[in-house]
Amino acid sequence: MYKIGIDVGGTNTDAVILDENQQLIHSVKMPTSEDIETGITESLHRVLSETGIDRSKVTHAMLGTTQCTNAIVERKKLAKVGVLRLGYPATASVLPYTAWPEDMVGFLSGKYKLTGGGYEYDGQVLSEINEAEIRETLASWKGEVESVAVVGVFSSLKNDQELAVQKIIEEELGANIPVSISSSVGSVGLIERENATILNAALFKVIAATSDGFEKALEQEGIEHAEIYLCQNDGTLMSLNYARQFPILTIACGPTNSIRGASYLAGLKDAMVLDVGGTTSDIGVLTDGFPRESSLAVDVGGVRTNFRMPDIISIGLGGGSIVREKDGDITIGPDSVGYRISEEALVFGGKTMTTTDIAVRLGMAEIGNPELVAHIPTDFAEKAYKKIADMTEDAIDKMKTSSGSVSLVLVGGGSVIIPDEISGVAQIFRDKNGPVANAIGASISQISGQYEQIYIYSQIEREEALQDAEQKAREQATLAGAVTDSIEVVEVEEIPLAYHPGNATRLRVKVVGNLV
Repeated sequence: MYKIGIDVGGTNTDAVILDENQQLIHSVKMPTSEDIETGITESLHRVLSETGIDRSKVTHAMLGTTQCTNAIVERKKLAKVGVLRLGYPATASVLPYTAWPEDMVGFLSGKYKLTGGGYEYDGQVLSEINEAEIRETLASWKGEVESVAVVGVFSSLKNDQELAVQKIIEEELGANIPVSISSSVGSVGLIERENATILNAALFKVIAATSDGFEKALEQEGIEHAEIYLCQNDGTLMSLNYARQFPILTIACGPTNSIRGASYLAGLKDAMVLDVGGTTSDIGVLTDGFPRESSLAVDVGGVRTNFRMPDIISIGLGGGSIVREKDGDITIGPDSVGYRISEEALVFGGKTMTTTDIAVRLGMAEIGNPELVAHIPTDFAEKAYKKIADMTEDAIDKMKTSSGSVSLVLVGGGSVIIPDEISGVAQIFRDKNGPVANAIGASISQISGQYEQIYIYSQIEREEALQDAEQKAREQATLAGAVTDSIEVVEVEEIPLAYHPGNATRLRVKVVGNLV
């Protein structure tokens, strides 16, 4: 039995095959194609043809892709969205799409309606929904919107109104129109949750094309019975049907795949991970085997959101970063030769000095022709290497939560440029399969479920609230494709809400389970 993992990065598309013992059989690395689908198809074909495995024994296929991220950043292939906010007149002072990039609003149609609805923080009704007004609005949107986002005030506490409006939408616009409800997408905070819900609604067409394309590519290779999963941004997987409902969860899944792959390769559950690509490096933190999540609002394509994202920082340091000297000072990046490194770097006969050239000059890496960098003065190369170490140390310090030394796992194709000794790092782990850690992470991941809600502990016992949240999280994991009996709780977070009577607490429970 075999698993296939594919991860699409900005520079390269990686594919791996693992056996039933999670051992790596083969890997390939290819340049990412402009349309992405071609790169996925070609990498899949190559990894299968080079191993010659029996296609009927491929039981699972996993894909981590940047398509949803690219669609938002490039404003391409997005659906026309209608936004129904249940919160009039209480929220009329701040309208939907506030502070959005103007071009983005235009791509999404910019249609919205403030209507009655919403709850107080303690679950009391703010105002009732106006069914007639909602039906009238939907009738005017027919043929002009391709999906609908429904956002209710404090729906993270109580989502009855959102669910009722979802039924009305299906009656007016048909059962096939995608509907994104905010209580399933974002966290506490109306505007950020609304923004995340709108983006989720805008991505339905993108995720449909992605999932259909992956299914088609597998069929072309004779893989017809494999379970198919997409990677999500907490380092776990979700079924195709679940991904089609929540495409926004695929955003930033690349770094989390690398973090999970690093955990597997190094055999560590708690460490810092540095994923060095061709242009940038991503630094994340492993906590109990999973990527640490960010607690801050996250900017996605110029839009402020609050759905869960990994705690990652990126720096302009990669294997193709350009090295320059100006007035005695050495600078590295942020510009890079990227995927053209095999043509433009000095070690490959090019004319641009890169960080890889520096590593080869000092004997730290065996790439290309070392004679082509022999002319670089040793003192210059050592200064540049010190600059690489300083940039790495600064980034690691920003991610630390204590002053102690940490373990560091290096992955990614550009990791050869990182020195073996870094201040504040107790031990460094490298693995020969580090360049394809992202695809390995995609293929070994589990299924997760998460539930977050505000509970009023004066109205419900804490233990009862914990049990309720855990049950809801387990249901989410099952929907995403986990084996029910294998699900276990991995994280519980309780945050008391200041200035709210009744001991109001935001409760978040996360569970993980094995693949079906």
